[in-house]
Amino acid sequence: MRNNASKSALDRIDRAILMALQNDARLSNKELAARVGLAPSSCLERVRHLRHAGVLRGAHADVTPEALGIELQALVAVQLRQHAREHVESFRAHALARPEVVGVFHIAGEHDFLVHVAVPGTEALRNLALDAFTSRPEVARLQTWLIFEAARAPALPDYLEPPLLENRTTTRRTRPRRGRSRTS
Repeated sequence: MRNNASKSALDRIDRAILMALQNDARLSNKELAARVGLAPSSCLERVRHLRHAGVLRGAHADVTPEALGIELQALVAVQLRQHAREHVESFRAHALARPEVVGVFHIAGEHDFLVHVAVPGTEALRNLALDAFTSRPEVARLQTWLIFEAARAPALPDYLEPPLLENRTTTRRTRPRRGRSRTS
C-alpha cells in the first residue's frame, strides 16, 4: 500500500478491519481476526500495513466531556481579514494550540474556519472568543453556535462498509455418495 492509499487500494477485508476497529479499537488481534475471517498473523500484518500506509492513524478514547467539567461545546465560525497563506497557517496553529479546541476545520464559503470548542461554561466561551480569537490581528469576525447535543457517526461511511465475513453464509457443495446412482 502507498502512503496515499486510495479507496481502490483497500480491499474488502481491509475495510472490514477498519470498520471493526472504528467501532471498538480495544479489540484484541485475535478477536479482530475472528470478526474479519483471517488468521491472527494475517490480520496483524494487515493492521501493520494500514498503519504504515497512513490509513489507520491511531486509536482514541471517547471521553464524556461532563466528567471533565466541560458543560458547553460550541462551533465558532471564523472569518479572516486576509486569505494569505501565512494568515491561514498562523490562525490554524494558534487555534490548535488552545486546550479548549477540539477540532479545527479550514472550510470554503463565507467563513474560513470552523472551530469546535469545549469549555466549562458561557464565561469560558466568552473569554475564549475575546482573548484567543478576536484579539488575533488576522481575525475579522466570529459567529458562534452552541451545541445542544453531539452524536458521532463512524468516520468510515456505512456505504463503504463491507459485510463482515463472520456474517456471510456459505453454500456447501454436495456430491453424490459413492455407490449410489442419481436418477431423476
